[in-house]
Amino acid sequence: MATETVALVEGEEPGGLVFHPFDQFEVKPLFGEIGDPVSWYTITNVTFWMALSVLCVIGLLVLGTRGRAVIPSRMQSAAELVYGFVYKMVEDVTGKEGLKYFPWIMTLFLFILFSNYLGLLPMAFTTTSHIAVTAVLALGVFLGVTILGFVKNGMAFLGLFWMKDAPLFLRPIIAIIEVISYFVRPVSHSIRLAGNLVAGHAMIKVFAGFAAIAALSPLSIVAITAIYGLEVLVAGIQAYVFTILTCIYLKDALHPSH
Repeated sequence: MATETVALVEGEEPGGLVFHPFDQFEVKPLFGEIGDPVSWYTITNVTFWMALSVLCVIGLLVLGTRGRAVIPSRMQSAAELVYGFVYKMVEDVTGKEGLKYFPWIMTLFLFILFSNYLGLLPMAFTTTSHIAVTAVLALGVFLGVTILGFVKNGMAFLGLFWMKDAPLFLRPIIAIIEVISYFVRPVSHSIRLAGNLVAGHAMIKVFAGFAAIAALSPLSIVAITAIYGLEVLVAGIQAYVFTILTCIYLKDALHPSH
């Protein structure tokens, strides 16, 4: 039985149902043969779709604000809608003091949003499904707000970990918990985004594999449609969650005292 299972997975028996849900997340050279070594300078599917996301961000903001008509075009309306949405988020969470960091947060939101939605296109690659990408984004946020916290507040930034309103004997215990949770932030921040996208795309691939079976084909198509619709929502929600958590961390850096 074990031998037959291995043979089925490896595709050694003709006619077997073989599909690999995680093949879609493999980093491959954009030019050349599959299996060629990938170096730091190699143009891969990751770098291509990442660059496309950046171009989409630039296109939305440049083309959307180029005319600045009184009666906005569709592109201008979309740009103004996103601008107002993120601006209000930053203002509500961090206050007026946090608005000077709005361009950074706006860039993060748009890059993640476009990366998520571009990954839903057929034959596309979801760059934010890779922990290497989301970890860099999360570490950038973590280091940025930590450095900003010390620059703005000095050693008073450590007041973030000392809860003055708690009973005195509980404060050291709470401080230890706060320090641990603080350093776990970049891990949860990055895994939450990548994990949700990987799970959804893998489920779509699994049901697409079952669509090859005639008896299961109708059910698979219904399931794929439902999951794809859910992924459209998840793509936007995860960009929002990453951004609002960034705003919360920024607020802690600007106002560290409990």
